[in-house]
Amino acid sequence: MKKTEVQRNWFLIDAQNKILGRMAVKIATILSGKNKPSYAPEADGGDFVVVINSEKVKVSGKKREEKLYRRHSGYPGGLKTITFERLQQKSPETIIKLAVKGMLPRNKLLAKRMKRLKVYCGEKHPHCAQKLQLLK
Repeated sequence: MKKTEVQRNWFLIDAQNKILGRMAVKIATILSGKNKPSYAPEADGGDFVVVINSEKVKVSGKKREEKLYRRHSGYPGGLKTITFERLQQKSPETIIKLAVKGMLPRNKLLAKRMKRLKVYCGEKHPHCAQKLQLLK
């Protein structure tokens, strides 16, 4: 599949009251192009995804209090941890981006696919000019 042959659609997903993992699977499928009949693993044929209301996403069980996100600065003793609840207050877009990134394959196409994911807090987003298909 050539770059000129790829037709990219825009999908809108409202994260309000959606389970994080189930929603991330759908987003990863659309970004990688697996929902299209012309899917090829080596080709980048995925679509754009706009996610709104990222601060209202839900998780099951006790993950709200117990799930930890870790990052390391590279220095000794540089491990930083933050809980799901705290990260949702601070930066709810990051939660969805990390969940989707974890479900995509680690290859050269990962960065391109992640650029097509747009996540916003609240209802407003700057992609009103595109024809957005509402995905449930």
